[in-house]
Amino acid sequence: MNSKSQIIATIGPASRDKNILREMILHQMDVARLNFSWASTKEHAENIATIRELEKEIGRKIIIIQDLSGPRVQKEDSHQYNALAVETITEKDLSDLDFGLKAGVDYVAMSFVGSAKDIERLRGEIVKRGKDTPIIAKIERRDALTNLSEIIQASDAVLIARGDLRDAIPLEQIPFVQADIIHRCKAAGKPVITATEMLLSMTDHSLPTRAEVTDVANAIIQGSDAVMLSEETARGKYPVEAVKIMERIVLEAERHLGGNAVFDVLK
Repeated sequence: MNSKSQIIATIGPASRDKNILREMILHQMDVARLNFSWASTKEHAENIATIRELEKEIGRKIIIIQDLSGPRVQKEDSHQYNALAVETITEKDLSDLDFGLKAGVDYVAMSFVGSAKDIERLRGEIVKRGKDTPIIAKIERRDALTNLSEIIQASDAVLIARGDLRDAIPLEQIPFVQADIIHRCKAAGKPVITATEMLLSMTDHSLPTRAEVTDVANAIIQGSDAVMLSEETARGKYPVEAVKIMERIVLEAERHLGGNAVFDVLK
């Protein structure tokens, strides 16, 4: 039996090999996230081609999410929101969007959304390019929390980006903000993804911590329609194992829920 909630895995140096990707798909990776803050267009094109080849080989559709960078600046080994940015969509985003839409990505994730107007502008850019690709709003700014209701209504799905969110609000508030976002998305009938550091210890270890297992299970119990792996599959030592264990946790959580969590939009 496969989980009804989707598992999203970020594709990177640790997982772009075709054999590893095949194993991830066979262990119930449902969605591939391509993070355009990293890697080259050539690498992303190769990843898309590999995923599409494996779809045919395995006989199962794999959703591809193009995650746009948004206005961010380098911070040591990571990125953070550029508070000086005037626009949420950058020139890089528009160039990446050209590539992604031509390549046939299934969803576009918008970083650092501040209001419904940001979603509307991106949708206009997508329509301008002759597409109707759905948009995932990433919630990671205080402005997004202030304007959450309108953002949920304007988007096709919502992603709780807990990594950048910790820079916007006090750390101890994140669990409660997560629960509120999930509740409001469910009430609005919009799919919601919980992301960031879900099985982070598996970047270096073959098993997660008990706290991480509880975190993933709670995300499903709260109503998440999908849970996402980032570093764990992008650059970790155990990408296949991370997907496999994520599926086990989700299945167990759904068993206790009676299997009610379904991310229909990404089916």
